[in-house]
Amino acid sequence: MPRICLHGYVSGRVQGVSFRQCTAEQAEALGLDGWVRNLADGRVEVLFEGEEGVVRTLAAWLEHGPRQAKVTALELEEQPLQGIAGFIVLR
Repeated sequence: MPRICLHGYVSGRVQGVSFRQCTAEQAEALGLDGWVRNLADGRVEVLFEGEEGVVRTLAAWLEHGPRQAKVTALELEEQPLQGIAGFIVLR
């Protein structure tokens, strides 16, 4: 299966609800590489890559996030592979 990379933004109640940590846990469990971070405007930015089917699995999870979150919008675009190893939470 081909590898793909997605980059995008999650809007809603996504800060202060462990969104970044839960995203990292999901990505690591799926074997994906990339990063996640909070933005000053209240959104969460994420970039992740791996096998296409697994990437789509995380994309579907991001539509709702952890139980405490309330996602109102998810914008994802395919990007060239970044060659990242591991998944990290940026501060």
